[in-house]
Amino acid sequence: MPSSARAFDPLPSAVGEAHAPVGVLGGMGPLATVDFMHKLLDATPARCDQDHLPLLVSSIPQVPDRTAAYRGEGASPLPALIASGRRLVDGGAALVVMPCNTAHLWFEPLQAALGVPMLHLVDAALAEAAEVVGDAPLGLLATEATLASGLYTARAPRIDWRLPTSAEVGAGITPGVTAIKAGDLATGRARLSAVARALVRRGARALVLGCTEIPLVLDAASTPVPVIDATAALARRTVAWAAARVREGRDERLCAR
Repeated sequence: MPSSARAFDPLPSAVGEAHAPVGVLGGMGPLATVDFMHKLLDATPARCDQDHLPLLVSSIPQVPDRTAAYRGEGASPLPALIASGRRLVDGGAALVVMPCNTAHLWFEPLQAALGVPMLHLVDAALAEAAEVVGDAPLGLLATEATLASGLYTARAPRIDWRLPTSAEVGAGITPGVTAIKAGDLATGRARLSAVARALVRRGARALVLGCTEIPLVLDAASTPVPVIDATAALARRTVAWAAARVREGRDERLCAR
């Protein structure tokens, strides 16, 4: 096989440009990627197989740890993200989405390297949060790197944020997310629920689930206030993007916003 050959061929041209696949850059973690795909299905008003979004999924769990990289204690995930994303673009993806919050710290250089539209998960979550709580205080459950970097708070400085303390991150969020990644959902739920309750006690009127592992164990039924599931928000925005592209019948080049 020539060195320039693709690992797989793009979708047949008969599918049409308006139905070019959405690329899912996943694996961070694998269960969160599956959860995102379920939420894409739930968000799609399909009557038959052909109404669903064509997807290409690159779930490569070996992407270096994002929080360690943010701390300067590990390799940058960017080269691995670009390599994974290029598999999707080479396969014909017209849009790339990434169901991992912390990986969005590298969103801009990744999008520049891939050269196709991407939707920003944090922007999708913040748009839905504004609809749910307006100006009311909003709690944020997220990884250490997402919190410390201001990935959410810097994009929405006018929100009255209720954030976990460093002790709550160390004793609740970090071990909770680690437990979920290891398949121990019960421990993850217990750890994260404790932090969620603490944020509500400090005045949060809704909670942003700002790590794609967290919605695997917390939802509106298990918390005392409404939740904004960033994974579901990205899924809904992805479906809306694809539907608009089909309606227009052309290759719509959207900027992340």
